[in-house]
Amino acid sequence: MSEQDVEEQRAGAAVPIEPRVESAHPERGEVPDADGTAPPSSSSLEGDGEASLSQWQLIRRGFAQHKLALFSLNVLVVFYLVAIFAEFIAVAPSSQSRVDAAYMPPMAVGWSVSEGLHTSLRVQEIDPVTLRKQYLIDDERVLPLRLLPAVEPYKLMGLIPMRTRLIGVDRDAADVLGLAEEAGVVDAWYPLGSDRFGRCIFSRIVIGARVSLSIGLIGVACTFVIGMVVGGISGYVGGRTDTAIQRVIEIINALPQLPLWLALAAVFPPDWSSLTVYFAITVALSLLNWTGLARVVRGKILSLREEDYAVAARLLGASHGRVLFRHLIPGFISHILVALTLSIPMMILGETTLSFLGLGLRPPVVSWGVMLQDCLDVKAVRFYPWLLLPVVFIVVTVMSFNFVGDGMRDAADPYSSR
Repeated sequence: MSEQDVEEQRAGAAVPIEPRVESAHPERGEVPDADGTAPPSSSSLEGDGEASLSQWQLIRRGFAQHKLALFSLNVLVVFYLVAIFAEFIAVAPSSQSRVDAAYMPPMAVGWSVSEGLHTSLRVQEIDPVTLRKQYLIDDERVLPLRLLPAVEPYKLMGLIPMRTRLIGVDRDAADVLGLAEEAGVVDAWYPLGSDRFGRCIFSRIVIGARVSLSIGLIGVACTFVIGMVVGGISGYVGGRTDTAIQRVIEIINALPQLPLWLALAAVFPPDWSSLTVYFAITVALSLLNWTGLARVVRGKILSLREEDYAVAARLLGASHGRVLFRHLIPGFISHILVALTLSIPMMILGETTLSFLGLGLRPPVVSWGVMLQDCLDVKAVRFYPWLLLPVVFIVVTVMSFNFVGDGMRDAADPYSSR
């Protein structure tokens, strides 16, 4: 190498390398700092903020963006609040019957300046040809209603004594009009009509929601415990234990559910109380629906039990139970909650099916399935279609749970774009 080449190489090395200055973007509102560097962009700040959120915060943010799931969750909250305060919201006790008001059509609510809150007055007549009861609307008089009317004493949830309901007939104004003394005049209000015994369908739907909605939650709680324990042991232990548990699950899944329900219903003694039958059906439904959750838990445990943090926990002396329930299962608890949310409608439909067929809950217990027993007569449904109104609430509840489950599944998916 010549002396000229050496001098040129030294001169090139002596030239300082200027740091690359990132240009600011005035159109984005970015102003360079004093040292000439551009401030961090809003996208990077947003990414840093999202990275600092916990898993549950990310799930909650993703669920809030699912409008249909959020609306369905609000519907379910309203339904459960109605079930909690059922006695206060109901117009009358679920067992109160009036023969003179059998198969009463729904009575709408109206309001006017002169009459206030009221409903149309109905007068019962007998059709001379068909001998069927029919109710004519009296256009000249109305049945007065009021908020928080005084009623017979009752206990809210069987604990709190109360003497008022949310809305009902204004008995003071009705007594002044003398409606109860007139023959054929029905001085009672049936918002959604009445059944063959003259019982208020609206009140029975509201009170029956407590049984139909709670049986899903209690059944899912039992399913959660059984599925987590059995599925966790199957996936963590493996070997012959896993094989035996999976064969038992396959046998349970192979059994036809309807004949199995018939067999379980035949096992229940007829002298059992309604409360005992209620819990027996809950346990029976749980024993039939834990297999799906157990397989989900087993698959997750099989994929996570050899991870570094699980192996490190075992090397540090953690027991198998601690590794399973403290380190492995919390890693996919969001997926378990999604599976449970989607299984609640199956519990509700199972109770409704059993009660409708007369194999589940029996009167005097009130549930949506028990109410549908009146629909076994096709003629009754043809002439009195309001007897099918419990189906509307069952469909709305099941669809709401499905939409909430879909929203939670999308929010818990780490690969979904949010």
